[in-house]
Amino acid sequence: MSVIYLLLTVSILVAIVFFIAFIYAVKKGQYDDTYTPSVRMLFDDELVKEKNKSTTN
Repeated sequence: MSVIYLLLTVSILVAIVFFIAFIYAVKKGQYDDTYTPSVRMLFDDELVKEKNKSTTN
């Protein structure tokens, strides 16, 4: 029975470490998307043309 308590404690500690690492990565900008906004303007015209084609049909 003590092995279950040990495994439960270790798994909670590992989960906390991964959560702290995730929060750290988010705060440091790891998940910021810097590529899409610069490319989005290149494809805006195509989206407008497709929208007009679908509304005229």
